[in-house]
Amino acid sequence: MSDKKSKSPETLSFLFSPVDETTGTTADQNPHIKETTLIPEIVEALKTQFPEEVLDVSEYAGEQTVLVDRDSIVEIVTYLKDELGFNYLSDLGGIDRFTEEDRYEVMYNLASIPDRKRIRLKIRVDESVMEVPSIIGVHLAANWNERECFDMFGIRFAGHPDMRRMFLPEDFEYHPLRKEFPLLGVPGSLPLPPQTPEAGLTMDPFAAAHGNRPVKSFEEQESEEEFD
Repeated sequence: MSDKKSKSPETLSFLFSPVDETTGTTADQNPHIKETTLIPEIVEALKTQFPEEVLDVSEYAGEQTVLVDRDSIVEIVTYLKDELGFNYLSDLGGIDRFTEEDRYEVMYNLASIPDRKRIRLKIRVDESVMEVPSIIGVHLAANWNERECFDMFGIRFAGHPDMRRMFLPEDFEYHPLRKEFPLLGVPGSLPLPPQTPEAGLTMDPFAAAHGNRPVKSFEEQESEEEFD
């Protein structure tokens, strides 16, 4: 038995902003605060313009996230673009909160390029609805983002001109970024093509993880097909 005392792994130094403790509201007090996301005047403008539609405002490291009414998202992003200068949609995506009510969220990261400011909006979607308005008429860049969100979470965007899956086949039954989807996938749900023309489809892309020994590529029988 070794006489050496076991040592716990060294904790890497990391500056973070605890949720339950303030570390200051300026960049010199909190290294995670960025001037581009300090937008209290924008938040107040939204509250004034949409007093009923702005449901909540949360803040972390000086960055505000505005939760708004789902049915008003087009009107709100239009106001942000036309009146407040947020003319660029940098990102749009889904979130599975895995809650009983309002399980899903759609988040919108918007930027004002002239003013060098950023804001994040969120809307919530209940499993009984699974549809939100498309903002493609305001930001054309939302096209592929909304399709990806539909592909991964199953949230449809009403008014989108081409609401198809982004990566997976149209007949795929699942939405991989939902919390209940297995990390190693569902065997047989997405057959992969064979390595050689004679071989069959690969029904389980993670065969080794499910207890089966997949054939290595160098062990496969050479194809009898002749190719030019």
